[in-house]
Amino acid sequence: MQVQTLPAQSGDPVPHPRLGHVETVIVQSRVLSCDGGLGALGHPRVWLRIAGHQTFCPYCSRLFVLSPDAGEDTAH
Repeated sequence: MQVQTLPAQSGDPVPHPRLGHVETVIVQSRVLSCDGGLGALGHPRVWLRIAGHQTFCPYCSRLFVLSPDAGEDTAH
């Protein structure tokens, strides 16, 4: 599978790789939020929890992958 890096979006300082046609975001925490990343053109903010090693946003299909070097997340 080829990984392609995209330029950072407005307000997002880190470029995100794409796996196939899905935007993939590497995260350091099991609890995160997604709002589509396009300001007013995005979607309602949703809170997501990574149970295994990845999850996806039900609105925009962004794939969030837990970084292998992420520490244990002890938040409720």
